[in-house]
Amino acid sequence: MKIVIASGKGGVGKSMLVSALAMLFNKKKKIVAVDCDADAPNLNIWLNEIGEWEKIIKVITSARPEIDYKKCNGCGLCVKNCRFEALEMVNNKPKLNRFLCEGCGACEIICPQKAIILKPVQNGEIRIKKTKYGFPLVSGQLYPGESGSGKVVTEIKKEAEKLNHEVMVLDSAPGTGCPVIASLQGADFVVLISEPTPSGFSDLKRVLMVVEHFKIPWGLVINKWDINLPLSNKMEKWAKSKLLGKISYDQEIFRAVSNLTPILETRLKAKKEIKKIFDNLNKLYG
Repeated sequence: MKIVIASGKGGVGKSMLVSALAMLFNKKKKIVAVDCDADAPNLNIWLNEIGEWEKIIKVITSARPEIDYKKCNGCGLCVKNCRFEALEMVNNKPKLNRFLCEGCGACEIICPQKAIILKPVQNGEIRIKKTKYGFPLVSGQLYPGESGSGKVVTEIKKEAEKLNHEVMVLDSAPGTGCPVIASLQGADFVVLISEPTPSGFSDLKRVLMVVEHFKIPWGLVINKWDINLPLSNKMEKWAKSKLLGKISYDQEIFRAVSNLTPILETRLKAKKEIKKIFDNLNKLYG
């Protein structure tokens, strides 16, 4: 069973919910928690697991062109056919901007002089450790300036699959891009979490389009529901029977994460609310 927690918008409480659900599932099932936000992983913070990782695996999922200027005749075809504008002509020779390159290989294919060769690049790493709660945590990190976070997420999931588990709880990246799509692939259920703000509701609908494209069943959690009651009520009516629950706004949640205290180890109202969400998830979707 793979359960993905997605949001569309960042900062709506996704990692908080994932950490708590992982701890709740762990009471009865063998689980693995997976942080699929390779650009900005933080699930380990919500679980108070900021120490050393037990295993680090280097990842090579990207490539970058190397130009042999002895062969290059400066025809400029590579520059004209680079859709990412990562190549430009400088002194009648193509020059690469590595921060714009996606490693698609069009330049290598189009070069009539065979002066460009695509070479693999180590663009990230996967980190694995056993948490103090007994279940493994698999995370990943895209290196600064590198591309291919979606491919890194795919490799993260492959490593998580190798671990003994009955339930996999995945913390998706925000948005609707490649890392989110990679997180959703193969999912059995998606818990969407949002906040009652215009941007939160709008981005929720955008990520739902991706979820429905993959035909994955879903449920909704409204975080900070009490900061905007009219919009919160509108979202609740919109979700209908798919509403799993609501979490109240509480500044003490920020204090808890600052002190590296998981929500389930506090006495906050959010703890009871998340337990209720967990119970509804089990009742409605098994």
